[in-house]
Amino acid sequence: MDITSRKNERVAHFKKLAASSGYRRERGEYLCDSPKLLDEAVKHGAEIREVMYTDGIRGDLPEGVRAYCVTREVMEAVSPMRTPQGVVFTVAMGDSAPCRDMAGALIIENLQDPGNVGTILRTANAFGVPAVLLVGDCADIYNPKAVRASMGAVFRQKVAALSYEDLAAMAERTPLYGAALREDAVDIRSADLTSAAVAIGNEGSGLSDRLLSLCRGTVIIPMRRECESLNAAAAAAVVMWEMSGRGL
Repeated sequence: MDITSRKNERVAHFKKLAASSGYRRERGEYLCDSPKLLDEAVKHGAEIREVMYTDGIRGDLPEGVRAYCVTREVMEAVSPMRTPQGVVFTVAMGDSAPCRDMAGALIIENLQDPGNVGTILRTANAFGVPAVLLVGDCADIYNPKAVRASMGAVFRQKVAALSYEDLAAMAERTPLYGAALREDAVDIRSADLTSAAVAIGNEGSGLSDRLLSLCRGTVIIPMRRECESLNAAAAAAVVMWEMSGRGL
């Protein structure tokens, strides 16, 4: 089926998925862009629902997927990228099974940059982190920027949202450490993170007092004195490297 009008109802649907987290939750699906992400979605068995393309699709789509050939003008209207790559598609959200064990997990609190969140998912998947747990006001993992930054990890990395009450209950069973610039923080290279969880805070303000109150201790990433801190995604990468035993 061809779509040539930017006023088509499917075009409007794709645009709303890109723009609104509430609409994504309501519809139970999210928008992805680029042939690379489509390849990853097919490879890992994501439930692809609809595809729009301009110059064809590499490989075969799963049975039942609705595909539309669209004009470049339509692609520019639906793609959240400045320079569309010729493919956008929708994917059903995965099951949000409750997390009952946070051993080995990375906790992110109030991380509001979707690019950082997506990059953390990608790094967690690379290092075999069993789960990324979101607490507080974090960016939507299904935001197009987060999905793109995850480079396909959104299709395979376990992610769950927790309340502070859930986190407090799990912290009674599993050691929780916070990455924080505090005088009593331990050099992360010497900390025993075996079966522990580590929390990374907001890009500007770090971890909240509420979360720090649940921590058994705090760890710090050593760096030169003139560098105050790392980007949240970079700090998370160092933390997960140490948690995984400095590589797989």
